[in-house]
Amino acid sequence: MITSNAAGEPDPVRGGAFYDAPQVLERYLRHRHSGTRSPNHVMEEPALFDELGPVSGLRVLDLGCGDAAIGRTLLASGCRGYLGIDGSAEMVRAATATLQGTPGRVERMDIEAFSAPPHTFDLIVSRLALHYVEDLDPVLAACRRALAPGGRLLVTVVHPVITSHETPRGAKEARTDWVVDDYFDTGPRRRDWMGDTVTWYHRTVEDYVTALTRARFAVTALRECAPRHDRLDGDPAEFARRRRVPLFLLLAGSIMGA
Repeated sequence: MITSNAAGEPDPVRGGAFYDAPQVLERYLRHRHSGTRSPNHVMEEPALFDELGPVSGLRVLDLGCGDAAIGRTLLASGCRGYLGIDGSAEMVRAATATLQGTPGRVERMDIEAFSAPPHTFDLIVSRLALHYVEDLDPVLAACRRALAPGGRLLVTVVHPVITSHETPRGAKEARTDWVVDDYFDTGPRRRDWMGDTVTWYHRTVEDYVTALTRARFAVTALRECAPRHDRLDGDPAEFARRRRVPLFLLLAGSIMGA
């Protein structure tokens, strides 16, 4: 159902259901897997794999799994099991196709609804999904309960510099400047993105760290995912442009004492 705000404009779809809008999924996956043109490939992914470490024998949960591309990688690297959950029906269909022929599984579920018995997983990953979640505390608490002793949480989100910035409507050229505004005013921010309007929840870096420690995770890594030159095929201009602003924030945590 489409609702309207006080100005009579349609309210943006929130959470994973954003990717069920016509053509959004196609645009997103084309952008995400565009090789050196994708900031995910150049910045977020290498930082993630640097922190991931060996996964052999691990039971892995992927919160907001998208098309589950990382699932195939983790299973090929020897993880014991992979479960992806996503709130988008279209993403679940894409993930099911990705995992075909593997023991990996995917379920349609909003991140906020996730719950699992204690000690179900050894590793929980969430790539660029938690900025769609309004209240992190119950999600992080559910993650901690679901992790086995020694379990780890590895998260990437859109960097707060970006969630506090609005790209002008109709911008088509590659950006060369970013204006940070209302940085300490946390909460929902509407964005024109992938041909539609999305809601991201802006938080500061401090907010993310505090949420993790409040859920009794020990923060083991904080990275801002600087671009990797070796992933840009020797394009110095694009490397210089990508070094101008952080696009992603990575946080890793392990279970603190009971």
